[in-house]
Amino acid sequence: MLCGAEVWQIPTREINKFLSTEMDVLRTSARKSRLGRIKSEHIQEIMGVKGKPDTIDIIEQKRLQWYGHVKRMPEDRITNLIIDSIPRERRKRGRPRKMWMEGVQAATTRNLEPDQWRNRKEWCLVSRRRRQLLKNRSDRYR
Repeated sequence: MLCGAEVWQIPTREINKFLSTEMDVLRTSARKSRLGRIKSEHIQEIMGVKGKPDTIDIIEQKRLQWYGHVKRMPEDRITNLIIDSIPRERRKRGRPRKMWMEGVQAATTRNLEPDQWRNRKEWCLVSRRRRQLLKNRSDRYR
């Protein structure tokens, strides 16, 4: 389900689909029906995943790791050139889609310094620490 997740830009409606799919898998694994009206927190306790990061947390962590990896690459690498480029063609009418960099910038504004990616070990620690911080917040998208 998370193959290549570091390069996705996920809209809010897709985030909700991810979370509901994850809950459906947990509910099915616990052999509990939705008709039983058992709360999600209880299902998570039964499966032993309460307090652990969900799929969205893992995607955000992977995205931050990929961003740090790409930014540490030499400037002339095509990956680094693409990440900083702006398309020349016109966009369609209406609200523009979020770009991947906007998602990374939203993630990096939370307790991260702008140039912290330069030190690889520090960046890895920060992205993992961020996962711990996210774990402490509850009901973020629900």
